[in-house]
Amino acid sequence: MKIKATAFSAIALFVCLFQTAIGQMVSPVQHIFPKGTITYPNIPYAEDTVQKHLLDIYVPHANKKNTPLIVWIHGGAWMLNDKYADMSYMQKTVKSFIDSGYALASVDYRYSTTAIFPAQIQDVNEAVQFLYDHAAKYNLDKNRIAVIGFSAGGHLASLMALSNNNNVKEFYPPGKKINFKIRCAFDFYGPSDLVMLATNPDTSINNQQNPVSILLGAMPVDRPDLAKIASPVTYIDKNDPPFLIVQGEKDESVPNTESKILSSWLTLAGVPNKLIIVAGAPHYGVMYDADYIREDIFKYLDKYMK
Repeated sequence: MKIKATAFSAIALFVCLFQTAIGQMVSPVQHIFPKGTITYPNIPYAEDTVQKHLLDIYVPHANKKNTPLIVWIHGGAWMLNDKYADMSYMQKTVKSFIDSGYALASVDYRYSTTAIFPAQIQDVNEAVQFLYDHAAKYNLDKNRIAVIGFSAGGHLASLMALSNNNNVKEFYPPGKKINFKIRCAFDFYGPSDLVMLATNPDTSINNQQNPVSILLGAMPVDRPDLAKIASPVTYIDKNDPPFLIVQGEKDESVPNTESKILSSWLTLAGVPNKLIIVAGAPHYGVMYDADYIREDIFKYLDKYMK
């Protein structure tokens, strides 16, 4: 009996240590974050076992109650990359978020090659609702949430922020309600008007294998109705949150007219916004981690998240 009891205790101890280790798993981008950052990796945010329904939370070492939250949405043409993407070239910005007392949650979502739109916006909405519902557990402030996205993630961040007050039921998981509000949005070179993008001669949008057509399950020129539904500019009104929009002058994937038209529509609706066109910058890279861009990000955070 002693042997069995000892064996049982050893197994119990192993299970306990294993669970603890899982809870403390190091993120592959952990080195980017300040020393002492607390990481909660691979948290399921939906009631299923879908691998892409996971998120990570990074919080400052002195994690106090009501920590404001920034939600990070990765790029990758809606069909590539994961919740660690874009951080490698935005290291100073990522570090500054934590150093300045903000928590960061990075979200995965289903690829368009697995599930066409609106699966992606349903996923990110569900992820943020999860963070809202479980804010107390992670010492987050559910009433101070900002969103930042890059490329396809910029599109989703904008779409989330702009449709948040429109009650577009198709953008939410079936049978679920969204309660959170976005305080401000940071859009880095995300498409904003898919109808306009489809007519731009500088893109290869008018073929069946481009990322937008795969996202929609149809070419935008054939289904402008779907392209309009998936376009952030469709949902702009005076009650939308403030926007900081950043895009490269030499963006080869998303023409900077996409950011310019988003800014123009926001301005016409009376929504505070600022557009930064980064001289000589391509679609992504370290040029977007510049001090002057980061200064504007924190001006927005200081104004709208305090």
